[in-house]
Amino acid sequence: MNYRHAFHAGNHADVLKHITLLAVIRRMQEKPAGVQFLDTHAGSGVYDLHGSEASRTGEAAGGVLAIAAAAPADLKDYLEITSQPSDPKHYPGSPELIRRCLRQGDRLIACDLHPEEHQALRQTLGRDARVSVHLRDGYEALGAFLPPRLKRSLVLIDPPYESSVEAQRVAAALRTAWLRFPSGVYLVWYPITAAVRTPRLLAEIAGSGVQRVLQVSMTLASAPTALVGSGVLIVNPPWQLEASLGPQLATAAAVLGGTVTIHWLVPEPTA
Repeated sequence: MNYRHAFHAGNHADVLKHITLLAVIRRMQEKPAGVQFLDTHAGSGVYDLHGSEASRTGEAAGGVLAIAAAAPADLKDYLEITSQPSDPKHYPGSPELIRRCLRQGDRLIACDLHPEEHQALRQTLGRDARVSVHLRDGYEALGAFLPPRLKRSLVLIDPPYESSVEAQRVAAALRTAWLRFPSGVYLVWYPITAAVRTPRLLAEIAGSGVQRVLQVSMTLASAPTALVGSGVLIVNPPWQLEASLGPQLATAAAVLGGTVTIHWLVPEPTA
């Protein structure tokens, strides 16, 4: 495992992923019942945007820092939860973003298999009684923690896509998790590059039997790296998610020079 998210923290892919994740969390928390959150590939939790890794790539400048400079009103929640602009030096990864949203009855399970990332994650999240941190394979964790102890669950599957077979593993893992707990909400992030076989990933998930899959993606007109865009698949999206998420992503895309698409990869089943 060579991937380190510190080089890419706060980039345009993080913007898409975290605006989407936050919108789903806010919708789910409109109901009082607790939610179990499971982050399968959690990373280290918080990233230093002025550190050597992030400074080497400068990707945050075309992501969260551009959003913070524009300060659009409909992205106020995203900017506040990511500490922008009050603490522009640091950017939260997905598990820390989720932790900042937790209510008393919610729980977060965060997994990472990289020893250094796991240790940093434990230091970031370990003092919160609502959070458990595991040195564990994220795909294996899906079998261990589903069905959830709480009746409601949100699962984020966000691997590094280093392996040539990662797309197949993601599709198979999602199907297995959905079969174990079909009423859960699942978010699957994926990159859009020449190296990652995105069409195959989407085709395998579309043909897997998993139902109600909403696809959101953003591609940049001029990308500074091989990562020209990214997407998130949302299984069982909360009611009226599109109404709240669509305008936010449109605003982000306008700031970053991108194009957003939102459509059903697998539509809701007809009666």
